[in-house]
Formats: sequence, C-alpha cells, structure tokens
Amino acid sequence: MAHAGVRYSDASESALMQWASGGDSAAFGELVRRNMRRGYHAALGLVGSHDDAMDLSQDAFARALNHAGRMDPDRPFYPWFYQILRRLCFNFLRDRANRRRLLDEAGGWIRHDPIVGAAPENPELRLQREDARRIIVRAMTGLPEVQREVLVLREFEGLKYGEIAELLDIPAGTVMSRLYAARRGLADALEEHD
Repeated sequence: MAHAGVRYSDASESALMQWASGGDSAAFGELVRRNMRRGYHAALGLVGSHDDAMDLSQDAFARALNHAGRMDPDRPFYPWFYQILRRLCFNFLRDRANRRRLLDEAGGWIRHDPIVGAAPENPELRLQREDARRIIVRAMTGLPEVQREVLVLREFEGLKYGEIAELLDIPAGTVMSRLYAARRGLADALEEHD
C-alpha cells in the first residue's frame, strides 16, 4: 500500500503519523512495527515480567491508535507513545492484587540480559548467577517507580540524560538526581546481601 507513491515501509515517521492521525490504520501499523520492540523493552524494564510487558505494550499501542488524532506529526512518535505506556505500567504496578504476582514473576528480563548471558556449564557458577539475578530483581523492584524508570531508560535503553528529560518532560537535573538516587539505592540493597 502507498500514499502518493510512497510505501509505508519507506515513509518518514512524520508522514506515517500524519496519515495515522487521519485514520490510516496501515500507517499506524508501520509505526507499531518500528517501535514495538522498544516499547516492549521499556515495559519489561518497568514491570519485570515478559507476559505483563507484552500485554502492557500491546495495550499501549491499542490506546495510542484510539488517540491517533492527537499525535503531532512535527514531534517524534516514541515520546508521545511512551507517555501512554508509562501510565499503563505505573497503574499496573500500583494495583495491589498484581503487585504480589509481579514480585513472583519478576526476573525474566535479567535472564535475557547479555551481561548475564547464558547459564554457565558449571552448576556452582549457575547457582551463583541465579542467586545474583534474584538479588538484583529484588533490589530493582524495591526502588521507587520514578527512580526505577530513569534507571531503566539510562542503563537498559541507553538514553542520554537530555533524551530522558525530554521523554519524561522533566529537567535534566531531576533525571540526574533520580538516577543518582536509584544507583545509590541499588548499591545499598546489593551491599545488604554481601
């Protein structure tokens, strides 16, 4: 399918947003295709569960489609989408019934972390890594949401301070202070297990 001779896969993000805001679901589908992995990983970093991250990122895209008319084609798509995704993730985390399940299921995202890598052949080393993984998950889930979010955006998504500030619509100094507090809280939590 094309608009003015341009295939969706070749169209600029701005053009796709303009078409999608006018009701073109195929254009919105291309925006989803380009951003689904990033959205999933952001949700995974915030909620810690593969299944929940899949559900929340898909729900966020569905909500974004329902509000596609509000997109501004002169601004990037992902920051607009991320605001929807983060609200869903934070609401999910506040749900007390889901919180217990979240803590039980957390850890899948670390299992696939390239730093942790595949389980070693040595059983003792494998047990040590599993213990380290559980400790890190517990420490991460113990951080306040706003700190965990900044930590995930910086360390797992690799965003710069200015990008995080723009994405969250907060000053860069706030990003730095939240990141400092998150790293400090994580370090303190990890020290308790030494």
